[in-house]
This record gives sequence, C-alpha cells and structure tokens, in this order.
Amino acid sequence: MATKSSDAGYGSIAILIHWVSAILILVLIGSGFRSGFSDDTAAKLAILKVHIPVAILVLLLTIARLIWWWKADKKPAPLGTSPAWQEGIATWIHRALYLLVFVLLGSGISLSIISDVPDAVFGTAALPELQDYAPRQVHGIAARVMAGLVALHGLAALYHHFGKRDRTLRRMWFGAAK
Repeated sequence: MATKSSDAGYGSIAILIHWVSAILILVLIGSGFRSGFSDDTAAKLAILKVHIPVAILVLLLTIARLIWWWKADKKPAPLGTSPAWQEGIATWIHRALYLLVFVLLGSGISLSIISDVPDAVFGTAALPELQDYAPRQVHGIAARVMAGLVALHGLAALYHHFGKRDRTLRRMWFGAAK
C-alpha cells in the first residue's frame, strides 16, 4: 500500500490517522458523556484520567493530519457517484468535524485551566463542580454536535458501502484502494 493517497484511494498514513482518530474520538465521546452523567466523584476522576490524555492525543493527531494534507499529500478525487449537493454536505461535515475537534480541545483545555481539573485528576485536589464554569457549556454542546456528526459520517459511509455499493468506504480501508 502506498504511503501517499492517489486519485483511487487514501494512502496508508491518511488511513492510519483516520482510524486511530476515529477510535479515540469514540473513546472521548463515550468517556465524556459517562463522566458528565456520573454522580460518583471517584468514577469521574478515573474517567478523566483517560479522557484528558486521549484528548491531547486527538489534538496532536489532528494537527499531524492537517500538516500531512497541507504539506505532503492530497485527497483522492471524488468518486462522482453522488449528486453535487451530497458532495457539498460531505465536505461541510468533514470541515465541521475538524472545527469541532479544536472547539472541544479549546473548551476542554480552558475548562481544565480555570477549574484546576489537572490538580484533581493528577494530584490530590478535590474535583470542582465543572457545571459552574462557562467552557463546560460550550464543551457539552460541542460534544453533542460532534457525536451527531460522527454518527452521520458513519451512517453515510455505510450507506455508500451497502446502499450505493461504491468504493467510498473501501478507499479508506487498509490495502483496499485499487
């Protein structure tokens, strides 16, 4: 499999970053909602010990992905199996997913800084009530939008694979783009 993408499919680096990011984002969505709905402080702390480092890793992967696209690679040409309006929606959903990663990381970092969450998670301080801080509201709304767009993105991929039977999903899988 080629390292770089071609018109036929994505290269191994883009595919690896995509799937690792996808798994980590699902972990973040699950852990974030679980922490947010838990009344157990010890459970929240345990969840946040995973959530925070994984979020930082997603930020680094997203920056690496953007640099990779900007400096070294190109996205494959559209398959041409969808109407222009669907291609446009797909483009905007992808852009929104990138934007939401940065909104979530920005609000999460802001929330951590102003509430001293790292001292509670990685030290001995008490966990503050996060609902009392403004970035928490932004973080919660953005997380819900992210969860919805991730679901829509996944459903669209499955629609293309099983409904349209085109190569959209296969182009983003290891060794399958030919």
